[in-house]
Amino acid sequence: MARTYKGDGRAAPQTEQPATHDVNVAAAGLLYDMAALQPAARSQFGYKRAAKAIVFLPMPVSDLVEAGTLGEIPYVGPASTRIVTEFVQQGLSPIVEAAIANAGSKGTAATAKRAYRENYLSHFLMAGVLAEPMDPVIVNRRHYRGDFQMHSTWSDGGERLGAMVAAALELGHSCLGITDHSYGLPIANGMSMEQAAKQWNEIDTLNEKYRARFRVFKGIEANILVDGSLDLQADEGALFEFIVASPHSVLRKADDQTSRMIAAVRTPGVAILGHPRGRMFNSRPGLTADWDAVFDVAARQEVAIELDGNWHRQDIDYVLARRALAAGCLFALDSDAHSTTELRFSDYAIAHARLAHIPAERVINCWSDQRLEAWMRARHRKAPKKRRRA
Repeated sequence: MARTYKGDGRAAPQTEQPATHDVNVAAAGLLYDMAALQPAARSQFGYKRAAKAIVFLPMPVSDLVEAGTLGEIPYVGPASTRIVTEFVQQGLSPIVEAAIANAGSKGTAATAKRAYRENYLSHFLMAGVLAEPMDPVIVNRRHYRGDFQMHSTWSDGGERLGAMVAAALELGHSCLGITDHSYGLPIANGMSMEQAAKQWNEIDTLNEKYRARFRVFKGIEANILVDGSLDLQADEGALFEFIVASPHSVLRKADDQTSRMIAAVRTPGVAILGHPRGRMFNSRPGLTADWDAVFDVAARQEVAIELDGNWHRQDIDYVLARRALAAGCLFALDSDAHSTTELRFSDYAIAHARLAHIPAERVINCWSDQRLEAWMRARHRKAPKKRRRA
């Protein structure tokens, strides 16, 4: 059995479940607690900026505390340094606990948000998981051919499609699926079908340019409406090679939304269930559903469950991914990039998949172009399949 990896930099005992205590995320969480208690926007911003610096550190924050150099990290000021030092040395921060106790309802709200930070990986822990020796059948960066959720200036992305392709090539990828938002999500500058047709022309040009080196698949990210239908018509969805169906609304209610998610999974053309929970770090836990029931239907329909690597999403996480694996699901490990630099967010998706022990064979990002084409075509003519087992 491979060694497991702990967030404080030490090797963990050999157990069946990977050790995923992440000291950097935990320390950053205390700074988010303090940010929530600040009356001034400037103080809130300062604590949040320090927290972000800590979650993206390349080493455990405990090393910096022990060396006395934490205060040298940009944006980590004296107040944040004191809180993190207390946490590393004592396992908690008396400063934060006292502030919460004296804050009344604000303190209660701040502690409630701690549940919104569960099972997220810091940069340091993510890198450690990617480097950790595991069974070679478990997905790793070497298996990974390309990303199947990303956005360009055709919707709410910050860079042109050609730049995204060039950046993916630099990362060693050999394919990608472009999934700009559909027109039903105007807040994300969703594409009209007329714009989609122009994008397809650009994709054809890129595929001709990079023929035999790189393949761009024509996708769309459609919004899952409250009743489980999508925000584009069936005949429109049929024009794309694949659809990523994702929830973008009604994400804070405790109401059960199992039927909504299952209806989306059963929709012809839907190949990937995107960021299924709709959770966001320190902001919302995402929607409520009977995920085992959703995964069972997805496995039968051969719809891939996404592990969205956007750092603020990390959705689904490795704990829920284990249940999807047991149900027999396929997986898509994606960056949800809106810029070329965000393409590396796929590393977080791969790390969660490795913690869940997902084999590369179950990951669509590792498949050949020919297998992807056949799978995408089959999703447009869905029929229940015999359930596969982990």
